[in-house]
Amino acid sequence: MSKKLPDSFRQKMTAMLGEEEYLRYEACLLEPLQHGLRVNTGRMTTERFLKISPWKLEQIPWCESGFYLSEDAAEDPPSKSPYYYAGLYYLQEPSAMLPAATLPVNPGDRVLDLCAAPGGKSTALAEKLKGKGVLLCNDISPSRAKALIKNLELFGVTNAVVTAEEPERLAGAFPDYFDKILIDAPCSGEGMFRKSASMITDWTEEKQLEYAEIQRSILPHALRMLRPGGMILYSTCTYAPVEDEGSVQFLLDLPEAKEKQLTVADIPMVDGFLPGNPDWIPEGSEALKKTVHLIPHRVRGEGHFVALLKSELPKEAGAEQAPTASENAALLIRKKHPEFAEFAKQIKTGIDPDRLVNQNGYLSYVPAEKKFKELRSLRVMRRGLFLGEVKKNRFEPSQALAMTLSPETFDNCLNLSMDDERVLRYLRGETLEYDAGEAKDGWVLITADQLPLGFGKAKNGQIKNKYLPGWRMT
Repeated sequence: MSKKLPDSFRQKMTAMLGEEEYLRYEACLLEPLQHGLRVNTGRMTTERFLKISPWKLEQIPWCESGFYLSEDAAEDPPSKSPYYYAGLYYLQEPSAMLPAATLPVNPGDRVLDLCAAPGGKSTALAEKLKGKGVLLCNDISPSRAKALIKNLELFGVTNAVVTAEEPERLAGAFPDYFDKILIDAPCSGEGMFRKSASMITDWTEEKQLEYAEIQRSILPHALRMLRPGGMILYSTCTYAPVEDEGSVQFLLDLPEAKEKQLTVADIPMVDGFLPGNPDWIPEGSEALKKTVHLIPHRVRGEGHFVALLKSELPKEAGAEQAPTASENAALLIRKKHPEFAEFAKQIKTGIDPDRLVNQNGYLSYVPAEKKFKELRSLRVMRRGLFLGEVKKNRFEPSQALAMTLSPETFDNCLNLSMDDERVLRYLRGETLEYDAGEAKDGWVLITADQLPLGFGKAKNGQIKNKYLPGWRMT
């Protein structure tokens, strides 16, 4: 830590923690950052990953698929491994894993990640859905939403819709719609002081109040989108009571919160978690004790706050079920999307032709619920799985589609071992060679240890590299 903490911040934290504990907190800011890795359980079980991991890993107690990275990772960076390019894990700060791990998402739920970029929490929510239901990921910034899209595609997520909208506009389109909502709200960032000296420089008491106003402009719209019986997870990376307990109490006091019978739910406590304190804000309710603070002198991670809230109203009927693909699916695809039809023959999973949407030559496989075929009033960045581009008399599959496939689900694959030198060559965008019997001519899925990397175009022993240029290893 290169800069002294502001005096007013020290006074507030001392009042919250007490003198002795505050000194422990301040001392911990001089310690190294703790790095983490979260396994993509949609690709591989954590048990199997532990067997193949080249790094020493230690379980993070609040996330079943999360692990602390040891110092050996600095010499062999996980961000440079082919496993990373295969979407096998997400590199994430350990405390930031708590919100998605705490929200109890079930396959088939309608889920909203309201402030979603860059995608750590969205990818974790998608894993819980297991390809069923729908995940709406929103970030008000289109540029940040692009990073979010890449992470979702890297993880092979098929049922996500990405928007870049104001919460108010989303609420107008989705009233009483979502079973689970995650709000990782914009905040003053006090929990990131060890990670970023600029956060210390920029900190002021006024910013706490400014961010509290932003949070309270978001929360009513989020509540409007919650279905009866649903749950909201609210989180920040700050310690400020006005932004944490204060914003939760604000939410509980809203008239619609009372109509939906919103209460604070229990969060499984882990050694080192600090319960919320109603005495830190005026007129705080006892229910705030069920909220949780993570502070770096108490846990191996940065600062975070989490609150879980539940509507106690009876739960309504579940989300629409995905219709079964028609027996004449191939015929309908050939009729409506002839350019895609030939390529689709190689995909071994069922394709529902009613979920195929061609918008200006970009073919998507949208979620089953009819609402997601339209959404014309919203700024939609991705509408389900982007399959590829339809051009004159041909179809070019996308990188996103490649990341959802495997040797079990695609007819023509070049299956390489992870130590095959062609893996790195492919990730760098180079042309590959293959022997007779390794692959057939045409579009071919390149895999490493059965994990997807991307497409190539095979002909006469050579594969033209189709790996997305923006994803290539440098």
